[in-house]
Amino acid sequence: ARDLILIAKGSAVDSSFSFDVAVVGAGIVGLAAARELIQRHPSLAFAVLEKEQEPAHHQSGHNSGVIHSGIYYTPGSLKAKLCVQGAALCYKYCDQKGIPYKQCGKLIVAVEHDEIPRLKALYERGLQNNVPGLKLIGPKEIQEKEPFCRGLMALDSPYTGIVDYKQVAQSYARDFQEAGGTILTDFEVTNMEMAKESSPESEDGLKYPVIVRSKKGEEISCGHILTCAGLHSDRLSEISGCSPEPRIVPFRGDYLVLKPEKSYLVKGNIYPVPNPRFPFLGFHFTPRMDGSIWLGPNAVLAFKREGYKLLDFSPGDFLDAVTYSGLWKLVLRNVSYGLGELYRAFSLSAQVRQLQKFIPEVTTNDVLRGPSGVRAQALDSQGNLVDDFVFDGGTGDVGSRILHVRNAPSPAATSSLAIAAAIAAEAERRFQL
Repeated sequence: ARDLILIAKGSAVDSSFSFDVAVVGAGIVGLAAARELIQRHPSLAFAVLEKEQEPAHHQSGHNSGVIHSGIYYTPGSLKAKLCVQGAALCYKYCDQKGIPYKQCGKLIVAVEHDEIPRLKALYERGLQNNVPGLKLIGPKEIQEKEPFCRGLMALDSPYTGIVDYKQVAQSYARDFQEAGGTILTDFEVTNMEMAKESSPESEDGLKYPVIVRSKKGEEISCGHILTCAGLHSDRLSEISGCSPEPRIVPFRGDYLVLKPEKSYLVKGNIYPVPNPRFPFLGFHFTPRMDGSIWLGPNAVLAFKREGYKLLDFSPGDFLDAVTYSGLWKLVLRNVSYGLGELYRAFSLSAQVRQLQKFIPEVTTNDVLRGPSGVRAQALDSQGNLVDDFVFDGGTGDVGSRILHVRNAPSPAATSSLAIAAAIAAEAERRFQL
């Protein structure tokens, strides 16, 4: 693969860098949006600013890698529409670019009788969302598809697949650069403000009136700013003088991995029927592009926004979370679930018991502790999980020149190209590009 040309810190960044639009955040959503914008407006100058040394370093590089088909989401919601469109665009893009993927399908399996009505409701929802190929199957057909899986009934989604989203994001970055875009890495945005009164003869000052500064004191000037900052979206909004809500509360998901000699137990994705009382999809079996099988994840409050290890801790991130009233409202409504998740985070056998409901042959000897991801969960002050996309701008000189993508919830990686078109349309409207 062709290497990305990343302009890292050094003498490369100086205040003469001027752009029509600066995109903050080189995750999969920021890169997809930058790519879409530069393709629509090839005569404008675009930059992507990224605080890490490489793109796709956080959520985009720490996820299950599933191409979701769009079953779960409320019919008519933006999330449902963008997922179904986005999955089709994702497959098409991977075909065009030669990025490997597997359309290995997914079974959502009911193992208790009381889950069957919920499974049938999911099937109806998937049909309303125009998800292709869905069907309900019985125990015999479950075993034909997944010989080691037991269940009373399953929803078969053949259109679900897997891909390495880091590869996809890096390909977006290459597209963006080949179209003339600039990526500045090691550029952690800490300040955005209007340039001091520019002299009348300075046309640049009028065209690029916003100064964006990094933690190291470098600066660029630009006309407009689009932020796609994932785990830091609320903080960037506050820096720019926009609303601090919805707040981001980080949830860490820990995966187990099946030992290689046991990977024959799983062929495609196997998911439980989600419990509508809880916000997460539950423990599932996920094949990976490298042939390994991930099991999980759980969902526990992370004490650090980029804390991928069980005991990672940041005093600032921890205080931000625990002093937010919305978090306490969420916790108090889900005490038993939260305690169960915390127990399972430390207890391997408790996690394996969840998995044995679907594949009884799995034992604690068959699994190893695997990687983790941190999900940027947007939460409002009433303790409600913000479930759909949130675009937000502000007022005043700087605020009116900014579009914040405050919440791009799962399945944002699947939907990235469709989300990018929605973000670009919103940016065009607000910035009059």
